[in-house]
Amino acid sequence: MSYTALYRKFRPDDFDEVRGQDHIVTVLRNQIISDRIGHAYLFCGTRGTGKTSVAKVLAKAVNCEHPVNGNPCNECAMCKAIKSGASMNVVEIDAASNNGVENIRDIIEEVRYAPTEGRYRVYIIDEVHMLSVSAFNALLKTLEEPPAYVCFILATTEAHKIPVTIMSRCQRYDFKRISNELIVEHLHGICEAEKVEADEKALRYIAGKADGAFRDAISLLDQCISFCFGEKLTYDRVLEILGAVDIVIFARLLRYIRDGKVAECIEVLNSVVNNGRDIAQFVTDFIWYLRNLLIIKTSEEEVEIFDISAEQLEMLVNEARSCKTETLMRNITIYSELSDVIRHATQKRVLTELCMIRSCMPQTETDTDAILERIRAIEDRLESGIAIKQEEAQPEEDDTPEIAVEALPEDIKTLAKNWKELIKDMPAPLSLLCETAVLSVEGKQLVLYYENEVDCDLAELNKGLLTDLLEQRLKLKYDINIKQKALTKAQKKKTDLSNVIKIAYESVD
Repeated sequence: MSYTALYRKFRPDDFDEVRGQDHIVTVLRNQIISDRIGHAYLFCGTRGTGKTSVAKVLAKAVNCEHPVNGNPCNECAMCKAIKSGASMNVVEIDAASNNGVENIRDIIEEVRYAPTEGRYRVYIIDEVHMLSVSAFNALLKTLEEPPAYVCFILATTEAHKIPVTIMSRCQRYDFKRISNELIVEHLHGICEAEKVEADEKALRYIAGKADGAFRDAISLLDQCISFCFGEKLTYDRVLEILGAVDIVIFARLLRYIRDGKVAECIEVLNSVVNNGRDIAQFVTDFIWYLRNLLIIKTSEEEVEIFDISAEQLEMLVNEARSCKTETLMRNITIYSELSDVIRHATQKRVLTELCMIRSCMPQTETDTDAILERIRAIEDRLESGIAIKQEEAQPEEDDTPEIAVEALPEDIKTLAKNWKELIKDMPAPLSLLCETAVLSVEGKQLVLYYENEVDCDLAELNKGLLTDLLEQRLKLKYDINIKQKALTKAQKKKTDLSNVIKIAYESVD
């Protein structure tokens, strides 16, 4: 006998075996017991949540010769015929490939004839949203007033595409995503039945990858069992089989991004590619990793929404403490944009490397998130005590000659006299930038010198505001020029107003 896939082998035979959809199973069983069976049902929900399985159980239950508490007995001739696919009473149609009006007309012709055995003729139309407009119109009248012996079960993953006229004639049931706990419990049962030894951590990872879909989880388990035939199914083997990346790699990548280490980020990607991992899946998993960190970071109370092990949760909590909320949000945006295009791109690796460079170098961008990231970098430098170290450092001997203030031009005297007060009234981050700049007045140009490229970029973005403030408050018309240069300790020490006076007459270049 040929091999049967696990998701088919372990498909529910009655309502008791359906997991995670109690709100639907209870209603359907009560309808069987009370003989209040509807003529049309609409099952909605994401893939792998049990829509088709429940439809087949319902088809057996309405035709069963000896139902037990609303369940099919699975022993009578009708139950066995329906389970084997030999019954003419149950017709399963895939609307994805049979979506024309002629297919629906065939059904309309068939429903004229009562079943030769059993009580109901059941039509299960899967992916019903794929039917054409004319096919829906042809189905409409029959769906509204079918013969008493006909039952329609429509299943769809995209309920919003179903016409309202069709939906209003059906009993609608929404199938929920299955929790990871239920999936792991079910996978344990399958492993026991198949005599496969598996780690809890491995099954939890498979459940997480399934994203609430029983069928996806069982298919992934089937793939892993085949790869590790006769061996124990471990977490590391599952990562190897599914082309996935461990959470530790994501933690390392995020630290490199925060530190602006482009080469190290590219090396992480090289390792992922060389180990045969799928780049698109790598990006998707990294987005979820960032999402989990963001939720932990922004939640005031203990987070209980993650279906992960206590060990992984502790790792996430520790990592979230060292991250800025703005950093996580910016990177989620960057990699989500990448995820939208990478699956159909021919240069997946190049696009991913480009995003890594964007992540590490916010100074290359001018959007709000990038500016906030630059400000964060400045704040981190200040919090790390760089300013204190500069104050404590022994100044170089300054041989710049003192310039008599009276001998200076009137505009420089005005600037020197009012600069500190002007800084106090400036909005952030302009006030911080002007306070840390080394100034020079060169003709009608006010030059702001910085050693750091990030500061230069921020100052460049804000120089228009500084120009307006100087003109409005001090009646001074200066062109603002931003320059990057390595400065001497003596020059960097000049953070008061004498800065403007002294450097105005010494050569910075």
